[in-house]
Amino acid sequence: MTFPPAQSPIETTVRLKRQFKMHDAFTLAFVYISPIVALYAVFGLIVQAAGPAGWWVFPIGLCLQLLIALSLGVMVSRWPLQGGSYQWARRLMGDNYGWLTGWFYIWTLIFVFASNGYAIASFIPAALGIEAFTTSTQIYIALSIVCLATVLNLLGPGTLKLLGKLSLGAEVIGSLGLATVLLIWHRQHDLDILFTTAGAGGDSYVLGGLLVALGFVGFGLAGFESVCSMAEEVEQPEKNIPKAIIGALLAIGIIVSYCALALILATPDFAAIVSGAIVDPAASTIQAAFGENIARVFFVLVIIGFAASMMMAQTSVSRVIWAFSRDRILPGSEFLSTLSSKHRTPNRAVILVGALAVIVTLLAFSERVYATLISSATATFFITMGFAVLGLLYRLMVKKWQAGTFSLASMTLPVVIGAACWIVFEIANSAWPREVVGQSWYVSWAVFIGISLVGLSGAAVWLSIRKNLKGSQALSESVEHLLPDEANG
Repeated sequence: MTFPPAQSPIETTVRLKRQFKMHDAFTLAFVYISPIVALYAVFGLIVQAAGPAGWWVFPIGLCLQLLIALSLGVMVSRWPLQGGSYQWARRLMGDNYGWLTGWFYIWTLIFVFASNGYAIASFIPAALGIEAFTTSTQIYIALSIVCLATVLNLLGPGTLKLLGKLSLGAEVIGSLGLATVLLIWHRQHDLDILFTTAGAGGDSYVLGGLLVALGFVGFGLAGFESVCSMAEEVEQPEKNIPKAIIGALLAIGIIVSYCALALILATPDFAAIVSGAIVDPAASTIQAAFGENIARVFFVLVIIGFAASMMMAQTSVSRVIWAFSRDRILPGSEFLSTLSSKHRTPNRAVILVGALAVIVTLLAFSERVYATLISSATATFFITMGFAVLGLLYRLMVKKWQAGTFSLASMTLPVVIGAACWIVFEIANSAWPREVVGQSWYVSWAVFIGISLVGLSGAAVWLSIRKNLKGSQALSESVEHLLPDEANG
């Protein structure tokens, strides 16, 4: 393989700084999902949908998500490039296919960024010991949090690393520590409660509550792939990133399953949760077990976990936008592709993400803001992963796949088929409109409407830049050729 000259135009204009090691990649993947975020983002929704038996979706969801993580590990090992799924899908199935994949992934991460801001706002009253905010107040506070996170991300990678370390400490205390105390001293039920529904799911539990809960856990255990979007900032990404995303997902899944078990066995009143009388069952159970003062400390740890996850989401999506802009396939690409002089990070893309998250938060203003944002993020996450995994499946089927450093050998095809089936199921499950008594029609159809808006807006943007797609391929390939030399040098 021949490499461009040391002082080529590509090298001087698009070179990033490799400032994350293997342990950093694991930490970033870990804190994006975060046991606290993964559990408390969806625990109440899962119990309301499926009752105590909803616990089973955590280990089931982990096994199914691992199929996706293994498939992505295969792809990032072959193409360790900034932009993640956009880069893989483009090389698997062509320019237009890759562009659409990246477009949906951009909006997935923006939905996650916005939903985490809203979640942090919901935990502030519990941390301060004050009355819960009204929906409108919570929206305004969420908008302020989005702006603050954007400012912190503009300070450079050091802030993200520090918050990641704080989040890891919060996980140990807030997840494993409190869960163990709940299991030993505050159990209210035996294990047979895991086989009851407390009236959740109606007459058709499997087709109703359990499937809804499985959709939510898909969101709770998503995000392990986010560090793939930063591949050109990680040392030896073809080796380190597959290990990081698979290891982080396994660690998160096991911790979350353990903590969910502790919470369910310590929950005193499931009927009140299913009926909606208790809106936040995790908070209610922790306050009942530990009292107000300890609960406040716990919610501070929860806020730290959500903040780290939120900043990682913004970091990841800014890198996808930057990868698009480097290839000149977004409006304003020249402006957005400029890196900061100090940290060599795409600060302009970071600001754009903050502005778009503000718009998303305002558009999600409804009686079910949080559930709507989570459902939308779940659907678009699986759509994005679906584009990449189905592209890989096609290349495997026609025997036009060459593995990178990380390979599953003969198990590659069965794993990718399993991942593809799970993805298709989750897309249908997340987007399917489910009627709820007293709920406006547009809330039931919010995910479908959101996906349609993302698709239509994508079509409009694609029409404006489609002539640049083929022309950008040479630049993208030249950047790819730089990577082995950088990784070794």
